[in-house]
Amino acid sequence: MLPNLFIFTDEYDKQIFENNSTNVGIIYRNYNSLNRKKELLKIAKECKKKRYKLFVSNSIKLALEVKADGIYIPSFNKINANHNLENKNFIVLGSAHNQKQIHEKILQKCVGIFISPLFITKNNKKCLDIYKFNFLSLYNKKIFFALGGINKDNVGKLKLLHVNGFGGISAFKKKPALKRPAFLKKNIF
Repeated sequence: MLPNLFIFTDEYDKQIFENNSTNVGIIYRNYNSLNRKKELLKIAKECKKKRYKLFVSNSIKLALEVKADGIYIPSFNKINANHNLENKNFIVLGSAHNQKQIHEKILQKCVGIFISPLFITKNNKKCLDIYKFNFLSLYNKKIFFALGGINKDNVGKLKLLHVNGFGGISAFKKKPALKRPAFLKKNIF
């Protein structure tokens, strides 16, 4: 079973693990750190303690080394090199921005797909918004998660979506904003 809430992170942050919910997935996506494996082992240890699911972005090898629950394939990764991951009980997640990328993620055997950006973000002034998001998620009949621009002011709009959960990147870096366990406890799904 997939979590409803996913936290994207590029480093260990103890505040991420302060929530008591076990329905949380951590997606580690730091591509440049020299201490990537060391940092990831620290996150993996904490995920195991808290019973969070751990996904490693773009590295099957690293995900296997830290005994992660699966991998995350970003939208820019168009390579279909996920051979026999089902046999390793690996969950494959991906992200997409449009129908073409959703189709690529389906071919890459992604079980769940993040569609983004749902709302306007600092880096992206163009967003899908509710109607286009629902069209993409209903048309493709897969497990979808919302990503992009979700904050404490618009999180309630997620109830209007055909979605299984959501993920956050910058929202969990703000203090105190979404790091507060109270935000995470909101019963959205």
